Amino acid sequence: MAVNVGDFLDRDQIQAAGQGLMGLCDEAAEGAIRSSRHHPSAEARPVMQSDEMLATPFWRRSHYLDRMTLRDLAGAYFRHYAIVTYLLLAAVMVGLYVYRPASLVQTAAAIALVVLAYPLVWYSLHRWVLHSNWMFKVPFLAPAWKRIHYDHHRDPNHLEVLFGALYTTLPTLLLVAALPGWLIGGVGGAAAGFAAGLLVTCFYEFAHCIQHLSYKPRLRILAVMKARHLEHHFHDERGNFGITNFFWDHLFQTYYTRPQRPAKSATVFNLGYDDRMARRYPWVARRSGGVAAGHPRYRAGIHD
Repeated sequence: MAVNVGDFLDRDQIQAAGQGLMGLCDEAAEGAIRSSRHHPSAEARPVMQSDEMLATPFWRRSHYLDRMTLRDLAGAYFRHYAIVTYLLLAAVMVGLYVYRPASLVQTAAAIALVVLAYPLVWYSLHRWVLHSNWMFKVPFLAPAWKRIHYDHHRDPNHLEVLFGALYTTLPTLLLVAALPGWLIGGVGGAAAGFAAGLLVTCFYEFAHCIQHLSYKPRLRILAVMKARHLEHHFHDERGNFGITNFFWDHLFQTYYTRPQRPAKSATVFNLGYDDRMARRYPWVARRSGGVAAGHPRYRAGIHD
């Protein structure tokens, strides 16, 4: 669902968003400098030489979006197993659709439903599931919560944990894309809906990655989107749940700008999973080597 940010923001607000984005980028840069000054382990990190990098399998190295260019990101994106899987499955669904097609109207309806509903589905899962502070309390769900969201907030620019996990995204897409498509147009409708869901997921993943690159977009609408998302990660996680638009944030009154919430959230990097929670529900902490505390750049050795 495309939303024009200009419908909600006047020129002064857009300018404030740009200033807020610059502040967040400055904060990240300051964190990098302080990290190198105050953590001996950070200063002593071995720098991987080019020949070592070539000899090391791509996804056995760590990648951080604030150190990558758009070209670097594109190369990494199309090598990631999740993206490769989504694209291969989408191709299979196209083949199934050719073999068992639905009518044009049914196909258009299935695809339109997925594309229009996707932002609401993402908002709902992001706000009421991933940020609801109940998954880490259930032993068999805690590892999934750690993998698909806690790790991302713990170190937002770490590319390997930014992508969703196949064991959560694929069942979700079967439920919210393939099933409605089947109800609309049978096998062909299910194939069209599932393929649309997979491709929209690929788009969302790439858009999400771009927002974590270390750059200031020239287009105002992109600058606003980036500022809002970085505020979600580095200022207050209890709002700005959208990725490509913030229509549902406006509707549910979770949209904010940094001046509207001057105080930084104490749980922005741990999502409320603090020492007290870890003592009571230890399953995430056991897998994480403790509880996330402070800016990721200040934690010694986290980017080793």
